[in-house]
Amino acid sequence: AGVWDRSAAYSCSMYLWIFEVNSFPFIEMDFEAVAKYSALHLKPAGLTLQYGTAGFRTKAGHLDHIMYRMGLLAVLRSMKTKSTIGVMVTASHNPEEDNGVKLVDPLGEMLTSAWEEYATCLANADEQEIQSILTEICQKEVVNLHLHASVFIGRDTRPSSEKLSQSVIDGVCALGGQYHDYGLVTTPQLHYMVCCQNTQEHYGKATVEGYYQKLSKAFGELTKQACSSGDGQRYLKIDCANGIGALKLKEMEHYFPKNLLIHLYNDGTKEKLNHLCGADFVKVHQKPPLGLDLKPNERCCSFDGDADRIVYYYNDTAGHFHLLDGDKIATLISTFIKELLIKIGQSLKMAVVQTAYANGSSTRYLEETMKVPVHCTKTGVKHLHHKAQEFDIGVYFEANGHGTVLFTNAAEEKIRHMAKEEKDNQKREAAKRLENTIDLINQTVGDAISDMLVIEAILALKGLTVQQWDAIYADLPNRQLKVKVADRRVIDTTDAERRAVTPSGLQEKIDELVKTYRLSRAFVRPSGTEDVVRVYAEADTQENADSLAYEVSLAVYHLAGGIGEPPQPVF
Repeated sequence: AGVWDRSAAYSCSMYLWIFEVNSFPFIEMDFEAVAKYSALHLKPAGLTLQYGTAGFRTKAGHLDHIMYRMGLLAVLRSMKTKSTIGVMVTASHNPEEDNGVKLVDPLGEMLTSAWEEYATCLANADEQEIQSILTEICQKEVVNLHLHASVFIGRDTRPSSEKLSQSVIDGVCALGGQYHDYGLVTTPQLHYMVCCQNTQEHYGKATVEGYYQKLSKAFGELTKQACSSGDGQRYLKIDCANGIGALKLKEMEHYFPKNLLIHLYNDGTKEKLNHLCGADFVKVHQKPPLGLDLKPNERCCSFDGDADRIVYYYNDTAGHFHLLDGDKIATLISTFIKELLIKIGQSLKMAVVQTAYANGSSTRYLEETMKVPVHCTKTGVKHLHHKAQEFDIGVYFEANGHGTVLFTNAAEEKIRHMAKEEKDNQKREAAKRLENTIDLINQTVGDAISDMLVIEAILALKGLTVQQWDAIYADLPNRQLKVKVADRRVIDTTDAERRAVTPSGLQEKIDELVKTYRLSRAFVRPSGTEDVVRVYAEADTQENADSLAYEVSLAVYHLAGGIGEPPQPVF
């Protein structure tokens, strides 16, 4: 009748029957175990969720069945790719009451689009449909269930995360996968560990300790020859959003050189996660977080709840708040890398990837002053990441502070070879700086800790204060608004979401409004999660940006089925 094969995962096991079907081995999964575990993680009636760029996110109490099913899917994905897959339990910058989950692909990248659809289908299935959906996925993807499966699991500091992580483990166990539970880690650390594991640790050791060692060593080497410009240059206040970033920075702090002085605020000992603090709060509200005493010209930064976003800021002597967001970060890093490329004499192709939300001044500075090509993609990290992979060196940051730098294997090999073999001293030293920069960057995903160290190293090497960095170019004033509509799907866009195709007449109205303001542009796009239309406008003054955003919002309200009270002027 068949041959038994046993695959153990710690205390978990699964028994598989192997049959010959059309000369190929067909292995029937243990649906009894799947059903048994599934009964412990029942889906609430009427709940429908969609896997997006950030995976699944909603109120924590609605996610138990989702976590279990993502454990199942992670096992199948591992078997399909013959690699370790990551599962991160987090809702990033969302309120503490929320939670979420996302899967991490073999090289630390976001889950591929086809499997996002499987995730959505599996998450929304009724209990009696789970078996057929799992079977269909296996047939479509030709998953060999006889293969070993490995899943890495991590979680953030939310009160609900530990229990939800256990639900993921139940899903992994139901299909006999092996798992390693890293416990409390930042999202970028889990991405990093997955990549390390699947590159046989060529990328680094697949441990939190290995992460600390790699980054701190690269930072120390990179900043060895930095000119000292006083204690203020290396003194940094960090708002940790009352999240996981605080725990990990405390663990990592003793690895840092003594001349990098960090002071942590919102470290999770008093207030709630992301409450009136964190990168998203600072970016949206354009003001310092609660709990951080901001003195004139002090350099400060904020992480988000799972430490994959970062923004910098300071108050000037007149008390005005200055934000250095993802656009400023991308400009600083790409300028630094381009200068080193010029020094080593390599014509590697570098580009910066932005979204429509990027400030127009940053785009102009990069293209016109730095002569660095800029490409625009749809909103969402996965779109930027994929576009950045097209270049020898791709720098990408969303304006919200999520981003990193990607180097092709060929570019990395050239740089490392020059750092070791180049006879010209100046070229060799420049190549070494690039090599250490590569090692300091977490190429798998945006990483607040890694990005912070890259920024601090560049500022130290270039002898720049945060004010001098900010003065590289001046942001155009901008405003973001949202309009409630009956159905966000009435908005369809093109040109990387910068132009509206439907409803009829909307884009023409936006074009007409934009013409009435200097240095202006505006676009609208549907929200990915709720029935609202997001409006962005920028212009030569804040008053004009506010006015343009309001007028475009009115156009959306009247032409795209607005509901509730009409938009009001911005004061």
